[in-house]
Amino acid sequence: MPTIDADAHVIETEDTWSYMAESELQFRPPVVGPAAQTDATATYWMVGGRLHARTNVGKETPQGAREMTDIQKRLDHINQLGVDVQVLYPTLFLTPITRRIEVQVALYRSYNRWLAEIWKKAPDRLRWVAAVPLLSLEHSFSEMRFGKENGACGVFVCGLEAERRLSDSYFFPLYEEASRLELPVCVHSGNASFAVHDFFIHDSGFSKFKLAVVGAFHAVIFDQIPEKFPRLKLGFIEVGAQWIPYVVKDLGRRFKRRGRPLSENLLRENRI
Repeated sequence: MPTIDADAHVIETEDTWSYMAESELQFRPPVVGPAAQTDATATYWMVGGRLHARTNVGKETPQGAREMTDIQKRLDHINQLGVDVQVLYPTLFLTPITRRIEVQVALYRSYNRWLAEIWKKAPDRLRWVAAVPLLSLEHSFSEMRFGKENGACGVFVCGLEAERRLSDSYFFPLYEEASRLELPVCVHSGNASFAVHDFFIHDSGFSKFKLAVVGAFHAVIFDQIPEKFPRLKLGFIEVGAQWIPYVVKDLGRRFKRRGRPLSENLLRENRI
């Protein structure tokens, strides 16, 4: 049986933005930091006047492996781990990036084309989830279709997106298109809401990132999203599983007050 790492990450580099169209180059985020410092732990991306730290996650692995500049080093590393396939997620997009549609579209388009080129170098080993600019559903659909044609096996979203809960009717067209393309919507630990993210600005990451996803799980079940979209598949990624009994018990009590039972096989029947 193959071993699949369903949540591996890439660390974005300046190459990530090299797929922008000519008209989008104005949105390419510059690297900001001490002039004499080359270590990414001391540098930032600047997007719309807001600093985003260039992460130091994965420093124990070769730089070429985590930044995808040396695909063979990445493959050597996953071979050491005994992993057959990795599913790649973004790192920068775990936090809110911009309120401007055109900036989000440019960043996500370039990121997806970067990942598509990575996939082509090891299509049987490196899969990925498409990042969709949810400030514009029209552009999101384009990126989902591009991803489907270029090795993506899911759609990346955070627990909160576009200042909305994931059960909001705003996302219904997204769920319909994901169902049609047979791409699971993968709700990853993260928070793309400026209001909520900045409220928890000094949080360790638990309330800011983890609870956003736990709340999203509760919301999509309570508002019966899987029933509205019977072919939709959902994943809740990088939040563990110990919270599930608590949330399911809470949902059961709320459904009982509605006069309807909660499924005994909640995850399976809702394709989660």
